[in-house]
Amino acid sequence: IMLDYPKTTVSNVSQLAVNKAVSFHFPDKNSPCAVIRMGHAVPGGVGPDKDIVAYSILCNHMGCPLNYDTTTRTFKCACHFSMFDSEKAGQMVTGQATEDLPRILLSYDKASGDIKAVGVDGLIYGRQANVV
Repeated sequence: IMLDYPKTTVSNVSQLAVNKAVSFHFPDKNSPCAVIRMGHAVPGGVGPDKDIVAYSILCNHMGCPLNYDTTTRTFKCACHFSMFDSEKAGQMVTGQATEDLPRILLSYDKASGDIKAVGVDGLIYGRQANVV
């Protein structure tokens, strides 16, 4: 079952640089996220090269903000040192977190190049449900 989220334009494929996180909020203003163009196809990737992914950037351990590390291509939590792999669907690599990072489901419009957030795979920190 997929909740009916408001489709939100995140960026345009022409504006995304490889390995640079771009911030946005989804499904509401209290939910910080990041979209990244990885430069090669990755699980769940969208776009012409299937290389664009997005994640909630609240650590699912205790809700601390995550930072994207361009060297390791991981999201890192400075609070308790959890680390999540952006190239492997947000897989938890190490630290106190016990689940993978919630993935923001994206759609790609080939004609315009627009990338839109359309749903969430996983529970955003601090919620009982991802209901808007």
